[in-house]
Amino acid sequence: MSIDNLIKRLQNIMRQDSGVDGDAQRISQIVWVLFLKIYDSKEDLWELYDDNYESILPEDLRWRKWAVDNKDGKAMTGEELLTFVNDTLFPTLKSLEIDETTPRKSAIVREVFEDAFNYMKNGVLLRQVINLIDDIDFTEIDERHAFNDIYETILKDLQSAGNSGEFYSPRATTDFIAEIINPQIGETVADFACGTGGFLISALNILQKQIKTVDDKEKINNSLFGIEKKNLPHLLCMTNLLLHDIDAPNIIHGNSLEKNIRDYKEKDKFDCIMMNPPYGGTEEKIIQSNFPTELQTSETADLFVALILYRLKQGGRVGIILPDNFLFGNENSQKALKKKLLDECNLHTIVKLPAGVFAPYTSITTNILFFEKTVSTKEIHYYDVPLPEGYRSFSKTKPFRSIHLDCVRNWWDNRDKEDLNSYKVTIDEVIDKEYNLDFKNPNQLVEEREYTLEELLDTMEERSKNIVSLVEEIRCVLEGVEE
Repeated sequence: MSIDNLIKRLQNIMRQDSGVDGDAQRISQIVWVLFLKIYDSKEDLWELYDDNYESILPEDLRWRKWAVDNKDGKAMTGEELLTFVNDTLFPTLKSLEIDETTPRKSAIVREVFEDAFNYMKNGVLLRQVINLIDDIDFTEIDERHAFNDIYETILKDLQSAGNSGEFYSPRATTDFIAEIINPQIGETVADFACGTGGFLISALNILQKQIKTVDDKEKINNSLFGIEKKNLPHLLCMTNLLLHDIDAPNIIHGNSLEKNIRDYKEKDKFDCIMMNPPYGGTEEKIIQSNFPTELQTSETADLFVALILYRLKQGGRVGIILPDNFLFGNENSQKALKKKLLDECNLHTIVKLPAGVFAPYTSITTNILFFEKTVSTKEIHYYDVPLPEGYRSFSKTKPFRSIHLDCVRNWWDNRDKEDLNSYKVTIDEVIDKEYNLDFKNPNQLVEEREYTLEELLDTMEERSKNIVSLVEEIRCVLEGVEE
């Protein structure tokens, strides 16, 4: 059975269930079942290599004991299965006893299920879902590789589900950023808004090619770190990392911005940070108070940039996707943030992505900023990634692919070679523009561009948020004067 057919069959089964409402819930249902199946497969391996391995799961709650249908008529189904899942399985997994001594590979089970939920109300249909997923043998290499296809299919559906306006980084961008950052075994890699783990998997693919010893593999297992605020992407990330042989994924379910950044110590810092932070969001005052006064803002993306500056090791490297608004934003907090970035780090490259990279989920234009915590910025190289000939924009039918970044790859180590898509500015030019980083390509003639209605609406929304934020700042100042 093809992967697409498998997912379609699972979703068609759940469409018959009155308890499952919409794609997001169907996906969530599939993923928690997948996780338990995969975890059981991993436990088989752990038991094989470790005679002393003890499962954190009670014996009767292990997949092999309750989920496997031996076709002998004894497998739970109907009301019996529903009662078991709702009244025994979920309550037990949510309340598993863990402490600081609990192995990470065991503790993740409770973390995954703390906010998970069984939406299905028909036990016969639930049995059908479980049986379909149980047919996948994740101990077989081909089947484990096939999970990548399952995963991609789930992500496409998740993107179409309209989940709170979320969207996910195209693999072309995550792979490219990881390629440029080039993490090495022994270095730590972090994503503070990791979603489903795209950047971590891209980094892992590079690290695994460097493995020469068993010790190398262990170092990689301990080198990846992520935080994700929402439950479903967190569950997807944990599951994906397990399938990529990270036995104890260090993925925290929480909000990266909730801690006072002044409290971070050297042990909390990382060698490599790669991310596409959420932007356009609004953070409450209590979150803003975790940052120095001059960096406080309601704009989520700006707070993540500030967070990075406090959690990046000396000599560390960053690749981050940010909207145009970060480049030209002129609020006091944005100017202060960019000044801090340029003073403390070498922002050596800005890759300006063309329209539609994240289509059809957003038309906001974005940039990849590469910087390292070495010396202060002296000059910034820009590269305008061109649209392919005949394209007005990337789209769902014409998606952004890795090949579209080959021009940047060819230029990266040959920056003195003439290229009409590249240019550079000095730090003095940036200061003269009051830390506006939105420099236009002097090699290109200015062309009148026709914008779609969606693009115009997105731009208006972004600018209205800036106005609201500015009004808020002014109000705060006035309140201070009145006092």
